[in-house]
This record gives sequence, C-alpha cells and structure tokens, in this order.
Amino acid sequence: MAGAASFTVVEDGEGGSAVHLSGPYLVSTIGAVDHDLRELDHGSGGGISRVDLSKITEIDTVGAWAASRLASEHDAAIVGANERADRLLHAVGQSENDADLRPDRPMVFTRVAHTTGEIMADFRVGLRQIVGFLGQLLLATLSIIRHPRRFRVKAFVRQMELVGVSALPIVGLMSFLIGIVIAQQGATQLAAFGAETLTVNLVGRITLRELGVLMTAIMVAGRSGSAFAAQIGTMKLTEEVDAMRTIGISPTEALIIPRIMASVLMMPLLGFYAACMAIVGGAVVADLSLGIPFLNFLQRIQEVVPTYDLWVGLIKAPVFGLIVAIAGCYQGMQVEGDSEQVGARTTKAVVQAIFTVIVLDAFFAVFFTNVGWE
Repeated sequence: MAGAASFTVVEDGEGGSAVHLSGPYLVSTIGAVDHDLRELDHGSGGGISRVDLSKITEIDTVGAWAASRLASEHDAAIVGANERADRLLHAVGQSENDADLRPDRPMVFTRVAHTTGEIMADFRVGLRQIVGFLGQLLLATLSIIRHPRRFRVKAFVRQMELVGVSALPIVGLMSFLIGIVIAQQGATQLAAFGAETLTVNLVGRITLRELGVLMTAIMVAGRSGSAFAAQIGTMKLTEEVDAMRTIGISPTEALIIPRIMASVLMMPLLGFYAACMAIVGGAVVADLSLGIPFLNFLQRIQEVVPTYDLWVGLIKAPVFGLIVAIAGCYQGMQVEGDSEQVGARTTKAVVQAIFTVIVLDAFFAVFFTNVGWE
C-alpha cells in the first residue's frame, strides 16, 4: 500500500536472507508492520544477515529503534541507511542498556522500614529548617526594634495594600454569597421547627465568630500566601536574595518582616469586613424570603449576638494572618534548583497554611468554650 510501511524478505543466496524495509517508518505508520516484524524475529531462526533501509522514504526515532532491534536480534548488518537514518540509528544505539524495566521489588518489611526512615529523616530536616527560619525571624525582629530606622516603611505599606485593600472585592463578594447561603439554608431548616426568626442569630454568630475570619484566612492563604512564596522563590532563583546579603541587606528584614506585619495587621480588618458583608447578604435574604426588613435584621443582630463573639473573631484573625505569612515566606525561602520548585513550594505554602489555620481554629473553639465564651 502506497504511503505505508512494509517489508520483504529476500534470499541472498548464501544461506541467509535480507529484509528490505520500505515506505515511511514513523511512529504513525510503524504499527502496520510491527507485529509482523516481531513474528519475523521469532520465526526466521536467526537466518537474517542484512537489514536494508535503502527503500525507506521517511524515518524517525521509533522507526530507527525497530530497525536496530531487528538487526540486533539476528546479529545482522544494517545497510542502505541515509544520513538521517544513520544519525538516528547511532542515537538509538547509544540509549540502549541492560537495565531491567521493572527493578526487583523489596520485601514488604524492607519497604516499610525504608519508607519510615525516609519520612523521619525528612521530618528532622524540615523541623531543623523551620526552627532555623523562626530563629532568623526573631533575630531580625529584635534587630529592627533596636534600630527602628531599618524598618522598611514603604515595603510595609505596599504589602498592606496588596494583602488588604486589593483583596476587598473578592473577600467582600465571597462573604456576601456565604451570608446568603447561610441565611437561606438556615431559614429552610429552622422553618421546620417554626423558628425561622432565629436565622438572625445563626447568621450573626456564625459569621462574626467563625466563618468570617476562617474564610478570610483561606482566601488570604490562596491569594497572598501563594504570592509571598512565588515572589520570594523567584528572587532566590534569580540570586537577588544572595545579592542582598552580599551588599549587607538582610532578606529577612527587607522581604519577610514587612509581609508578616502586613498580614497580621490586615487580617482583623479583613475578617471584620467579611463578617459584615456576610451579615448584609443574610439580611438581603431575610428581607426577600422571611419578610424581615433589612434594617430590622441589622438592629436585631446587635441584640442577639454577644460582644465576645466579635472578640473571638478579632483575636483569631492576627494569628491566622501570622500563620499564612510565615508559611508563604518560609516556603519561598526554601526554593532551590529550578523554576519547578517555585510552583511546588507555592502549592505547599497554601496547603500548609490552610491546614494549620483549620487545626488552630479547632483549638480556638475548644479554648473559648472552656473560658465561657460559648
């Protein structure tokens, strides 16, 4: 068939035979003759003395590998190769090795012990790096306290804008929608008990105490924490961090402390703003679905929500901001090697920050319950 890979076997008159390959031997055409070539390997009994490539019109690495394998199996010579085929055969020949495709699988006890050892070694290295990072952070903070002029005010204000002001639209929109969902679902469930008016209590307490700051922390982790890791990681790859050390500038003071302080200070404001937007969303649903006027809903919030619910959210917010910023900056400072590390460390920063925030939120819930802020 024209345009397809094919081959013929011709007796050479010396007790052997020659295989003439013809047509295009490409990855898209080799499948038509691959099975027959393999059967030829098994059926010819080693009588092939030559593999002729003079009639091949096109050839790529896969075609060269098939011809090389055929010749190698029968200890045959390859003849008629053009310049491209000869180059590909040479490249394919250099890539051959005798390694097993599937290495020996160790016993289960050996694998478990090996994996456990690797996990413990990684944990020890990671713990040492975290302690070292926190130590550098503490020393840099003490240094700035002793020398306040070294604090970078412009970088701090810039980070406050990025972490706080620029996040207002997305945080506000998400919180508004969350408030709508809480009010709608809460009213539907409470209506079964004739207590739909308690939707006000549900929306007010859950947003000011828990979801407002928690959802804000998750959004800040995905937005600002990932940006911290990517920015600092890129600066490490381009050796800007090393250049700062060379000219006597501490990267911890210049890059990390402004970001951490901006996150710590902006998180309470963002958390309070998110809770307010969620309450507004709940008030809209209450006005449209439950017949509770919008302003009456807001007035009722002041009566049914205890003040300590607001303090619970405001106390947790800076801690969550600290966790998000430290995770992002720490992972950024650990970037080494190539640009792939930036993406991997950025993902790890977001995952670690969200996981730690949720764990701490659980501890906060138990703590505030035990101190009487239920």
